[in-house]
Amino acid sequence: MTALEIQGKAARAASRRLAVCSTQEKNAALLAIARALNSQKDRILAANDRDMKNAVDSGMSRAMQDRLALTPERIDGIVEGVRQVVALPDPIGEAVSMLKRPNGLTIAQVRVPLGVIAMIYESRPNVTVDSAVLCLKSGNAVILRGGKEAFESNKVLVDIMREAIAESGLPADCISLVQDTSRESATELMRLHQYVDLLIPRGGAGLIRSVVENATVPVIETGVGNCHIYVDDSADLDMAVNIVRNAKCSRPSVCNAVETLLVSRSVAGSFLPMLKPRLDEYNVELRGDDETAAILGSVVVPASEEDWDTEYGDYILAIKIVSGIDEAMEHIAKYGTGHSEAIITSDYANSQRFLQEVAAAAVYVNASTRFTDGGEFGLGAEIGISTQKMHARGPMGLRELTSSKYIIYGSGQIR
Repeated sequence: MTALEIQGKAARAASRRLAVCSTQEKNAALLAIARALNSQKDRILAANDRDMKNAVDSGMSRAMQDRLALTPERIDGIVEGVRQVVALPDPIGEAVSMLKRPNGLTIAQVRVPLGVIAMIYESRPNVTVDSAVLCLKSGNAVILRGGKEAFESNKVLVDIMREAIAESGLPADCISLVQDTSRESATELMRLHQYVDLLIPRGGAGLIRSVVENATVPVIETGVGNCHIYVDDSADLDMAVNIVRNAKCSRPSVCNAVETLLVSRSVAGSFLPMLKPRLDEYNVELRGDDETAAILGSVVVPASEEDWDTEYGDYILAIKIVSGIDEAMEHIAKYGTGHSEAIITSDYANSQRFLQEVAAAAVYVNASTRFTDGGEFGLGAEIGISTQKMHARGPMGLRELTSSKYIIYGSGQIR
């Protein structure tokens, strides 16, 4: 057996034990994880410093370094996320439906764990903890395969969590980390169908595409966020400036950041000069069409067809001036990735059209796309944001990590 097959076999065995754990047992393990992470911040930060040094040496972009970096405050946030998951209701055993048939059979559909979940993801060490604790609370074992840029951070985080789980009495193999960060290990994990029940990739478009094309285990696509904001002709322009600035600049490397701004022609001449100074504070590069350049001048880089289709993950914003809501929605339908889309408007009819006609996991009226997040939606942490139309769509919390089975009570019925 390969090292990954051994790891998969161990995860399968741990998943069987975890599937029958009580809520109290799982919560005790999660609280042990929270305490351990909180008490070992120095160990975590030292590992992250090694990753950050390698990132700087390799020329990683400023935005991507932000995804990788841990601080005491970010670790506090991770620990608080674990505690929030403890406080959430346990979905396992929850009755989805129950009915009594005319023949006397009582048929119930109840939530059960999926089994073993594998994660392939990039850069962000917080994903390591979020994924692990959500899987544990929902009764699933998890195999984590992070990117090489975050390996030192991920290894320490997983080691700490495994130690805490073992001390609480559950199998350490409920959580494991793939030690090999090569492309070959990712490909092998995508095809480990004898042990893995679900694969969730979380990262850029290239990673998602590779998983979809190569995996033989079931996959839920997450994270690719070519998100748009449309500023309608009735928009409150001051509100629109604040929303666009937040959606682009608060954390441009994440998947719910805006990448393309669509502006109604009737307000573009007023709105864009209001917006530009706020984006200049972050040195945002603007890539726009001819009309945008006519308003803002030579600072605008001419946009190519590829720009409309790109998730930058950086301080870059594409801008297109449109005739109105119909052209805006056509653009989103052509280039959007089904993640998060927003309209800024005071027109109720336009807001309702946008909500009904735009196909995305999260559709906003007069709010930043940056709210598409498990914590902001009240789900605690999230394992990813599904852009598919399967059972899980949008931020994936505990319920999205369950399957169901039917349980039937009889009294001697035969057919």
